[in-house]
Amino acid sequence: MERKIIHIDMDAFYASVEQRDNPELRGIPLAVGHAEERGVVAAASYEARKFGVRSAMSSQRAKRLCPQLTFVPGRMDVYKAVSRQIHEIFHEYTDIVEPLSLDEAFLDVTENKQNIPLAVDIAKAIKLKIREELHLIASAGVSYNKFLAKIASDYRKPDGLCTIHPSQAEEFIKRLPIESFWGIGPVTAQRMHSLGIHNGEQLRACSQEMLTRQFGKAGILYYEFSRGIDLRPVEAVRIRKSVGCEHTLEKDISQQSSVIIELYHVATELIERLQRTGFKGNTLTLKIKFHDFNQKTRSITQSHELTTLAKILPLAKGLLKDIEYTTHPIRLIGLSVSNPYEKNEEKARWEQLSFEFSDWDYSK
Repeated sequence: MERKIIHIDMDAFYASVEQRDNPELRGIPLAVGHAEERGVVAAASYEARKFGVRSAMSSQRAKRLCPQLTFVPGRMDVYKAVSRQIHEIFHEYTDIVEPLSLDEAFLDVTENKQNIPLAVDIAKAIKLKIREELHLIASAGVSYNKFLAKIASDYRKPDGLCTIHPSQAEEFIKRLPIESFWGIGPVTAQRMHSLGIHNGEQLRACSQEMLTRQFGKAGILYYEFSRGIDLRPVEAVRIRKSVGCEHTLEKDISQQSSVIIELYHVATELIERLQRTGFKGNTLTLKIKFHDFNQKTRSITQSHELTTLAKILPLAKGLLKDIEYTTHPIRLIGLSVSNPYEKNEEKARWEQLSFEFSDWDYSK
């Protein structure tokens, strides 16, 4: 049976909640975050986006682009509460809901609680309920798989509704800029451009062998996406794949002694999180972000579980040796453990996707 998938994406979610709750903020360029020197924009209203302000942009750059920009601190407890209200609306139609973050999710409505035959009608009903009950705006994409539904939800933002029918998929993908493909960020897009790939039609002309040679396992996804193929189901539960933490430093550092001390603090927090979640993995990844926001990651996999400071810290120090930072000061250090170490799949721990983004940091 052909699936009916909806992707719902809230428009400027954090900023829209702030404007909803404070009438004085409506209609003005707004950023959620902190305006300090090392602050970062967590979300921007559409009024701010007209000036080029975007999430993850440094606050200082955002203020240069939009001098009249107003900053408000985030209220994560409020955003999580609103997200739960949004999900209650989703569950009026289906329980097959896969959250991607607080403000977006996939819904499989192939069979739905209200027996509505057309997925687009369900998407319209959900958008209307969110608008009338929560006074917020959502965009929706409808298609027969997750890839196309996600692309569609972004196609006519804000307040968008786009359906990609199977008969339209090939032509739609042909014209799609390579930057719009799910999973292709700026770095990968640049590599694609260097290979002469700028749109879906050019991507489709590439062989699977060539794409896997250039992009590894992701090349298989790109090959399938260019043909409108995405067999991944909407999953209401997920297996936890990693646990990590990051520290943004008050000042950039480049002295080895300072870096080792900060690495120790990050490793200590990582151990606490591993113990709290009960997660066990055997791959350690070090993430370093430099003063200019460039970043590097290094990973190492062991044959044993990484659960103690005695096992993790020496590995982290070893990964750090491969990174030159004496002339490139560090602004952020992160560590994560991944690759769940299980003797068999039946022992894998399944859990509901957590909304507890306790390490949400405006200053990264």
